Amino acid sequence: MSGIDIHAHHSMDHQQALEAADELAADLSEKFGIDYHWDAEKIHFERPGVHGEISVSDDEIRIQAYLGFLLTMMKGPIEQEIVRYLHEHFGCTF
Repeated sequence: MSGIDIHAHHSMDHQQALEAADELAADLSEKFGIDYHWDAEKIHFERPGVHGEISVSDDEIRIQAYLGFLLTMMKGPIEQEIVRYLHEHFGCTF
């Protein structure tokens, strides 16, 4: 199983960061059929072939995903899309 671990720094207040993470999870759910739920300040997500979590702190959003065999070949493009999305939609830096 291959992994993705992205740390994105943000300048949002904590509530805005939580809302941004929820918006990201909702977008992933809509586009890729990912199921997700909140557990404290972490979003856990999964679908066949991938699972992981999105963590929110005062100055960082961290995305960890574990890819199954078939998605391992798409690791690079998936990482690029996450980085692009966070930068474009939330002004995150890396």
